[in-house]
Amino acid sequence: MTFQGPPPRASTPLPAPLQPKGRGARSNTSGRFEAQSYEPFDDGWSQDPAPKLRTTLLKDRSKSIISYNDSPDLHFDRSLNPYRGCEHGCVYCYARPSHAYWGYSPGLDFESKIFYKPNAIELLEKAFQKKSYEVQPIMLGANTDAYQPVERQLRITRSILELCLKYRHPVGLITKSTGIVRDLDVLAELAQLNLARAAISITTLDPKLARDMEPRAATPVRRLDALSQLKAASIPATVMMAPIIPGLNDREIEPLLSAAKEAGAGSAYYVLLRLPLEIKDLFYEWLGDIRPQSAKKIISLIRQTRNGKDYDSRFGQRQTGEGPVADMIAQRFNLARKKLGLKEARMSLRTDLFERPLDDDRQASLF
Repeated sequence: MTFQGPPPRASTPLPAPLQPKGRGARSNTSGRFEAQSYEPFDDGWSQDPAPKLRTTLLKDRSKSIISYNDSPDLHFDRSLNPYRGCEHGCVYCYARPSHAYWGYSPGLDFESKIFYKPNAIELLEKAFQKKSYEVQPIMLGANTDAYQPVERQLRITRSILELCLKYRHPVGLITKSTGIVRDLDVLAELAQLNLARAAISITTLDPKLARDMEPRAATPVRRLDALSQLKAASIPATVMMAPIIPGLNDREIEPLLSAAKEAGAGSAYYVLLRLPLEIKDLFYEWLGDIRPQSAKKIISLIRQTRNGKDYDSRFGQRQTGEGPVADMIAQRFNLARKKLGLKEARMSLRTDLFERPLDDDRQASLF
């Protein structure tokens, strides 16, 4: 893992013999904003294995840290992402297209060129200090995972949680990583004040499918264990089945929710597979590689949930889809959730405890 400066402009697709192992995407097509695109080809001469693709860390010099949204599909209006890009390599990740804004590919670049925000704490505290700031729960990891492998060293997410505790600010977390258990102490203190909730994303109980779809994320068993540890620490925990992919993992709805309930989840929700922009080609490329015999059937089922299209971005439809296939998934999920006593996920956290500490350097103490 190396640190570098500004990103280069070129991103290129890779032929199958040159695909690096242990990554999700099968290609590295140039971003949609690039003036030119490049396509290397395998001429059959090289017998060497694909070179190892190392992760590169890049400094993100953002001038603000909180992202706001007005989407009726979400139960929070603001989020914070300590990192851009995600080393977990989930091939279906809806955040992939955002890498194109930086001159990088939503493919392999997204999972190997990771931006981190070294000034995240300063920016967040600056936002909290504004007199005009209105308190509502902040969701960490809503776009890319807040527990990247490098979080173990950088501890940006942990510092954000510590700052939220200092200011008594409500916070939620979504992750596929067991790195969250390293912060159980801070999360438990927040949870005691009803200031924290956590969601663990589990898409399948099949370790092989998980390794194919999410090559560098924690195994399903370890994620279930993280749910158990959250429950033991009295931290409200949700299981998030996202995405549900018709014909691929939808058969696991009932057993997955049952396993999550047994592990300690108190609520559950799901998101249907979303394929905006470059994700469509990346996902279908991957699907043809790991499920060549059933790829056409799965693609047909996906399109049946989107009125014959690959994706529908309309509010109210993009998360759950429509049509008989989507309706059946919704009915099964809701029935299983009700049968197991799992609640719908809602981030109902306290907002009335927020305070600016009197011992802050920018505020005079009373004593």
